[in-house]
Amino acid sequence: MPRRPLTHRLLTSGILTLLSASVGAAQARLSVEPKQPAVGSLIRLTIDRLSGNADSVVALAGTMAGEPLHFRRTANGRWQALAAIPVDASDSVVASVVVTRASEHVDTLHAALEYPHHPPPVPQARGRSKTASRLRVDPKFTRALDSATEARIEHENALARDIGRHAQDTRQLFTLPFLRPRSARVTSQFGTGRVFNGKVSSSHLGVDYRGATGDPIYAANRGVVALVAEFFLAGNVVYIDHGNGIVTGYFHMSQPQVAAGDTVERGQQIGLVGATGRVTGPHLHWSARFGALTIDPADLFSLSPPFVAPPPPKTKKP
Repeated sequence: MPRRPLTHRLLTSGILTLLSASVGAAQARLSVEPKQPAVGSLIRLTIDRLSGNADSVVALAGTMAGEPLHFRRTANGRWQALAAIPVDASDSVVASVVVTRASEHVDTLHAALEYPHHPPPVPQARGRSKTASRLRVDPKFTRALDSATEARIEHENALARDIGRHAQDTRQLFTLPFLRPRSARVTSQFGTGRVFNGKVSSSHLGVDYRGATGDPIYAANRGVVALVAEFFLAGNVVYIDHGNGIVTGYFHMSQPQVAAGDTVERGQQIGLVGATGRVTGPHLHWSARFGALTIDPADLFSLSPPFVAPPPPKTKKP
């Protein structure tokens, strides 16, 4: 079944249902932020109502959309974890958490976000959507693919998903907020519709930054380079594993300037803008994953404590 286009992803809201069952002395609560996240969003789960209980928490374990949850304690005694809403969510997305206490009593918590199925939009004349960007690319990217090319694309997609899964086992390597990989203007947001050569339509699963061939590209945060490769659609790519399930990808490079296994620092130059792969011209396509799930990379900018260090206190002017 084809995936539902994301052109109107910001209008797609989830309906939140919270359930909890407690065998312990106090009942914990699991909440989601934002309350109605769009598909492809990076979200925050919070467990509270745990403080002041002599029966202390000794373990938390949970999953959401097939991805593990890594909880950490906040300064005010809550526990928080990152999670993601799949871009093709079309039923419900459920977070399930088990809180184990010192007495061996258990709190079982659930949060369900409902995403009602929507039929695909009515096709426009000649397959064009009124809200989609109409782009011209090399015809080899829109003609029927042979089996070898289809297998190559699927293999490359599997590599990217595996990098995301591995990132769930990597300790968090960053402490500071994420940076833009380029200071240039954004030319295409996450979730916009695309029509290539009037034939092939898709949703844009990243953020595009303007650039000329040879312009610098910077690592959005500290991490380890998980892959440097040439992909059919994405051209020359670099994937960085930042840990805690987060991966960023940098596509269409003219020249990568790092190698797999390198540790890169926040803001370090990692390559040059190019026009490799399926492109209309030179630019940077920036992507992100939480585990195997594709997310809007712009959501990384909103990370705050306990996932990144708090901003330094403002100094008073004399």
